[in-house]
Amino acid sequence: MENALSTSGDQPLTVSQLNRSAKQLLNEHFMHLRVEGELSNLSQPASGHIYFSLKDSRAQVRCAMFKGQRRKLKFAVSDGLQVIVSAQVSLYEPRGDYQLIVDNIQESGDGALQKAFDQLKQKLHKEGLFDDQHKYPPPVLPTQIGIITSSTGAALHDIRTVLQRRFPAIPVIVYPTQVQGEKATQEIIHAIQMANDRNEVDVLILARGGGSLEDLWCFNEERVARAIFSSELPIISGIGHEVDFTIADFVADLRAPTPSAAAEHAVPLQHDWLQHFMQREQFLHQLMLKRFELGKKSLDWLQHRLKQNHPGQQLQRNAQRLDELENRLTGHWKHRFLRDTARLQQSHSQLMLLTPVTRLKQQQQSLAFLEQRILQALRNKLKILNRKQHAIMQTLHAVSPLATLKRGYAIVCPLQSDTIIKSSSELAVDDLTETRFGNGSVISQIKEIKDEN
Repeated sequence: MENALSTSGDQPLTVSQLNRSAKQLLNEHFMHLRVEGELSNLSQPASGHIYFSLKDSRAQVRCAMFKGQRRKLKFAVSDGLQVIVSAQVSLYEPRGDYQLIVDNIQESGDGALQKAFDQLKQKLHKEGLFDDQHKYPPPVLPTQIGIITSSTGAALHDIRTVLQRRFPAIPVIVYPTQVQGEKATQEIIHAIQMANDRNEVDVLILARGGGSLEDLWCFNEERVARAIFSSELPIISGIGHEVDFTIADFVADLRAPTPSAAAEHAVPLQHDWLQHFMQREQFLHQLMLKRFELGKKSLDWLQHRLKQNHPGQQLQRNAQRLDELENRLTGHWKHRFLRDTARLQQSHSQLMLLTPVTRLKQQQQSLAFLEQRILQALRNKLKILNRKQHAIMQTLHAVSPLATLKRGYAIVCPLQSDTIIKSSSELAVDDLTETRFGNGSVISQIKEIKDEN
């Protein structure tokens, strides 16, 4: 290429020669490559070709994908999409623009994973794997708990810490598995099946710490989802952080936002159960005391029946009747006194309603109500005036010259002059003019004048 770019003597290269040589240099040194970046400035003209820029945090490059290659795309492209393009480096000779000629576009990173996630989620949802009718509630007080997670991860430590704090008497069995990578899927499935076959625990906790969508992908595998669905043991999922959702979360019998939260759902607080036992003990004690009291009352009643046959009992009943009549007479006079007192208080209250102070308070309340109605009427009037003003402004904008320009018209003036040119007869060849559009202007030089008259 050095020979192609060199010139003999003082003979300069033309621009076309320079761009052609640069294009050949790019084609020879960059055959076919793959480039990753974000789509931006996407343009899709009627020709069927698409043009866009591929950018990262510090640079961007123009790209073109022609109609024939575009037909092979399996998804719709849009600005902001993270992609990997297969392309040939080239140069657009008429403008000297360096660009990529793209023949294939693939989604990259989480974009492709997210699409696979959404498709599997929709599929399993239609099959009913997420339905509540298929979920088993965890036992209120399990006799033994199983944990499926990495034996070296922080999630296992967090779960054990919570279980030890909440109910240390419940034993724990760990089914260690990988929770990331190619082997993780099969190990998780095997652990679920083994726990069901052994039937040595009442509930399983499936957990791991946070990570990216790719890190958590083993929990989005269809085989793992179906293993969870087929489990006879209830499974609590505690995968990632609160914002992380996996397919396993939707299939699990109970989803917890974190591994620690999963442990909290698996066991109650030991203190609460001790309190419950103490309450039951107290209830039984009170029940025994109540039965004893009932027996004692029954014995006292029988003794009372025996005493009723004694001659002195009639005298006691007569004395009691006399006391009752005395109490009724006292109550009658007390009732009349209270009734007359209430009538006096009612007359006093009615008299107070007729005082000027009460009337003044009523007038003040009425005045405050009228003030509120006036303020509301002023606000409504102001809203009506604002709407009328807005309508007038829209009408003015519709007849504005700027609005006319924005509809596609233009104004032509001599350069550095505000005089509007209305006829081609006002121009001469080589005159400079300024053409004003709705969003800018261009400077032109008259090369030819065609008179249509």
